Amino acid sequence: MTSSVPASSLDPAVAARLKRDPDGLVPAIAQQYDTGEVLMLGWMDDEALHRTLTTGRCTYWSRSRREYWVKGDTSGHVQHVRSVALDCDADTLLVKVDQVGAACHTGDRTCFDAGALPLGK
Repeated sequence: MTSSVPASSLDPAVAARLKRDPDGLVPAIAQQYDTGEVLMLGWMDDEALHRTLTTGRCTYWSRSRREYWVKGDTSGHVQHVRSVALDCDADTLLVKVDQVGAACHTGDRTCFDAGALPLGK
């Protein structure tokens, strides 16, 4: 990421646990808190995680636009954060949310509605 990205206010103890990719990002899986439905995958850096933890709304880092975005600010399809967990390898986040409306930018409920891939027999 560029030097124009502000320094993060993420708790240093949390930041020390994260294993980031070479761009300083961690994948964040959004899951519907009450049904377990997997909604989408986004990317967070330290500041996006800090904002997510402190505002109760999912904030992601857009790799294509190179900027932060809060889920639902333009679409109205908000993700209200219920919990955030780090996996056993500290390289993936699981964000349990209460999703309002579609999670996918295509308007589908989840980003995984495009259909299952065929399994070999």
